[in-house]
Order: sequence, then structure tokens, then C-alpha cells
Amino acid sequence: MASTREIDVFLAGVERRAFKHALFATQDQHAALDIVQNAMLKLVERYAGKPAGELPPLFQRILQNAIYDHFRRARVRDFWVRLVAPVADKDEEPGETLEALAGHSEAAGQRGPEEEVSGRQRLAAIEKALTALPARQRQAFLLRYWEEMDVAETARIMGCSEGSVKTHCFRAVNALAAKLGEMGIKP
Repeated sequence: MASTREIDVFLAGVERRAFKHALFATQDQHAALDIVQNAMLKLVERYAGKPAGELPPLFQRILQNAIYDHFRRARVRDFWVRLVAPVADKDEEPGETLEALAGHSEAAGQRGPEEEVSGRQRLAAIEKALTALPARQRQAFLLRYWEEMDVAETARIMGCSEGSVKTHCFRAVNALAAKLGEMGIKP
């Protein structure tokens, strides 16, 4: 059974990455924050009695289900909004970059202004390329390479076969490489 301290440490360590997962999926900062908060609450309410080692895959599954639920609710809400009001306002705010969410590293203070700007532009390009991926490819890519989960864990979280995870990851890597290559970013 995970202690309160272990759960707190786990949630503190995963919150920024979870936010980026939700933000990439929803393209809405406020919705992403709500999704992550709800996923964290659900983990604590329902699975606090689980061992600490089981928390990462459980949380990822809860997070992915919360994202799916968001889109289901949005689809129903949009149907009714279109019947009532023909034009809906969307408040678009620019999202944070990976660097801003990760905080400034010690090395960032030692880099020159040109390198700093170049690094930020590269991160923004990578985020843009990730956002352009189809949802399942983006989900598989982030779980496998960002969350560092193995194929079996990723398949359980995504609710598909291990072969599908491998296919989604392969396609995501190729699409990202092509898109970043067009932008002049080499691996």
C-alpha cells in the first residue's frame, strides 16, 4: 500500500507531464488543467490502497480515460450549443512550452542568448509537430518515449494490442522526423 508521502511524491513528479499530455490532446489550457486535476483526484480517491509501483500505469489509464471523457462531453455539449447559438466564442491562449513547464535548468544560465532563443524555437517546433500527430500516434509516442513505459504497459493504457502500439509509435516517429526535417531540425 502506497503511503500518503509516496502518493504526493508521485503526483508532484507526474503533474507537468500529465498536463502536457492533456494539453496536446485538448489544445485548451483550462480543460487540460481540469482533466489532470480530476485524474489526480480519482487516483487518490480510488487507488490510494495500491502499491506505489502500480500508480504510474493506473494514473496514465485514468488520465487517458479523462481525456476521452472530455471529448465525449464536448461532442454532446457542442451539439446542443449549435442548436442554441450558431457561433461559439473560443478563448485561445498560447500554451506554455516544455521548457517553461520543466523550469530552467542550471545549464540554461550558462548558454548565450542566441543558443537560448534557438533552443526555445526548437522546443516550440517539436510541440507543434507533436500537436499535429493523430491522437493515437501522439498518445503512443508520449507514453512510450516521454513517460518511458514499455510496450505492454502502453498497450494496457491505450486499450489496444502491443502490435498496435508499435505501429502507432513507428508512424509517430516517422511523421515527427519528416515534419521536423521540413523545419530544418535534424536529430
